[in-house]
Amino acid sequence: MRIALILLAVIVAALVGAALYFRTVAMPTEVWHVDPATVTPPESPNFELLTGARAPVFDTSAAALAARIDAIATAEGATLIGGSLADGQMTYVARSRIMGFPDAVSIRLVPVETGTRMEVFSRARFGHSDMGVNAARVARWVAAAREGVGP
Repeated sequence: MRIALILLAVIVAALVGAALYFRTVAMPTEVWHVDPATVTPPESPNFELLTGARAPVFDTSAAALAARIDAIATAEGATLIGGSLADGQMTYVARSRIMGFPDAVSIRLVPVETGTRMEVFSRARFGHSDMGVNAARVARWVAAAREGVGP
C-alpha cells in the first residue's frame, strides 16, 4: 500500500510539474508570429491552415474584423504575442484548460473586393497530433466572427 501511495504522489507531482512548465513556457514572437500565406505546413497533423481560396471572406473592413477576432480570442483566454490589430496581422497564444499546452494562432487579414479575407495558421507547439483542437478552434473563431460581422 505504501508503495502505491508513493507512486501516486510521484505521478501527481510529475503532472503538476508538467502543467506548470506548459503554462509558463515562452512563446517567442520572433518564432511564432508568422504570415499564414508564407508558411510551410508542418509534417505533423497538429495544425490548421486556411489561406487563399480556403480562407473565409467577411463582408466587413479589416479593422472591424480585427476587433471582432481580438474579442473572440480574448474571451477564450488567448493572449496577443505578436503583430497588432491596426496592421491586420496578429498572433495569439491559446492554452488548453487543464495542462496549459500552448498553441500559436497567426491571423492575417487581407482586404479583397468583397470585404476581408481571414488567413489563419493555428498550430500546436508540442506533440505530434492535437486531436483536432486547432481545427476546432479555427472553426469556432470563424463561426463567432461570422455571427458578429456578417457573411
